[in-house]
Amino acid sequence: MSASKTRTVDLLVEAFDLNQRRKFVLKNAAGDSVVDLYFSPITRADRKVAQTMAQSDEALDISTYMLCQKAELEDGTKAFASADAPKLQRQLPESVLNEVELFLFGLGGDEDLKEAKND
Repeated sequence: MSASKTRTVDLLVEAFDLNQRRKFVLKNAAGDSVVDLYFSPITRADRKVAQTMAQSDEALDISTYMLCQKAELEDGTKAFASADAPKLQRQLPESVLNEVELFLFGLGGDEDLKEAKND
């Protein structure tokens, strides 16, 4: 009898925990904490849903819909509804939205930001 061989796809899926979340502390201009947001890893399926919700190929639109889709509060509830994306884009300073979205995409550190600007 041949031993059961684990499929490569199963090895990959088991190697990465999609339930681990990273915490982002959003602060106002005075440096006071406003809200803690939590993000699990982004999957290709998440990206496709965000692109569909944005109804656009525009990266700025897709990233804001991704933010609305992925941001959670500490208890795991969604921080935003998809319908919040236009309001976030219109009524938040771009620098704030950029900071949160860069963190979401794993580019939250100063070194990463410098590298992204150089690309």
